Amino acid sequence: MDSYHDNKHVAKRQRSICETFLYTASAVCSVLAIVWLYTSSLRGGLPEILYPPRPPPGVEKAVALLTGPSNVTGAIIFTQFGGHGPVTVSGNVANLDPNALRGFHVHQAGDLTGGCLSTGAHYNPFGKTHGSPTDQNRHVGDLGNIKSNGSGVAVFSFTDYQLSLNGPFSILGAPMTWGKAEMKSLSRQAMQERVQRVV
Repeated sequence: MDSYHDNKHVAKRQRSICETFLYTASAVCSVLAIVWLYTSSLRGGLPEILYPPRPPPGVEKAVALLTGPSNVTGAIIFTQFGGHGPVTVSGNVANLDPNALRGFHVHQAGDLTGGCLSTGAHYNPFGKTHGSPTDQNRHVGDLGNIKSNGSGVAVFSFTDYQLSLNGPFSILGAPMTWGKAEMKSLSRQAMQERVQRVV
């Protein structure tokens, strides 16, 4: 009988020692975690394991300045909030023919050495046919017509759901053209007056 009570007493003491060790280890780990967090915050922020770094935001704004052999001038601003989603295209272009429609495009190549001849076709990474900006089946670079007012100034803003400033299909570095005439037939290109890289 005595050995039964002795074994029970030894087991109880071992359980007590084990519980004390676990409580002490938990307390020490908690203190170390608090010290680690505090010293990390002094060095410039909490550890990345708690707050991993966010991926860098994408390009949100790009500007194309219109220059060239004629006196047409202006700027076109492309905005893509958060680096994804639709692109807002806003522009102000002066010295156009009064009350005229002009074809507006983004082209494939950023090579401006040969003027319009070296820019390639409309930007078309998906191999679609030429179309208007509202068509799902269109070149990404087909931006339709822009109308100038009686003073030869075109002020415009629209949203495009196929353009992108980020990722593998970004238009950054691509040339833009401003047609000499309205794009009456959406199956052919107008002659180009302006070429400028989107930067």
